[in-house]
Amino acid sequence: MRRRRTPQIGAILRVLTGAEGHITAEEIFEEVRKEIPGVSLSTIYRGLERLRRRGLVAEADFGDHRVVYHPIEKGHHHHLVCRVCGRVFDIGEEDLDALRESLRREYDFVPEIKHMAIFGYCEDCEREHEHNHVSTVRLNSF
Repeated sequence: MRRRRTPQIGAILRVLTGAEGHITAEEIFEEVRKEIPGVSLSTIYRGLERLRRRGLVAEADFGDHRVVYHPIEKGHHHHLVCRVCGRVFDIGEEDLDALRESLRREYDFVPEIKHMAIFGYCEDCEREHEHNHVSTVRLNSF
C-alpha cells in the first residue's frame, strides 16, 4: 500500500531540491514554516525519515553533531571533511570505484555506498599539524 504524499512532505522536497547544498532539518523547518506556518520540527524529522527510507533523501553527519540532508535526485556524491577547519570537499561517485571493487574482491561483499563522509585533514591544516608536531618533538627532545 503506497502512502499519499502529504503537503508537509511536498514542502520538504521543494526545500531540499531548491537548496544550494546540504541543509539541516532546522533549516528545512524554517523554510517549510513559511509555507505551512503550523508545521512542527518533529513533523520535519518524521518526514525526512520517511523520505530517507523511501530512498529519496540521503543524510550525512559531517562530525559537527549536525545531520544534513541531500535529495538523491541531485546524484550520489561523497565528502572529505577536515577535522580542524571543517571544510567539506565533494568527491564523485567514481572516486570510490576502487574501494567498491576491493570490498567485492577481498570480502565477497557488495557495498551500497550512497552518501559518505571521510574525515581527515585538508592540505593547509595537515601542513600546520606537521609544523606543530615537529616543533613539539624538537622541544621535547632536549
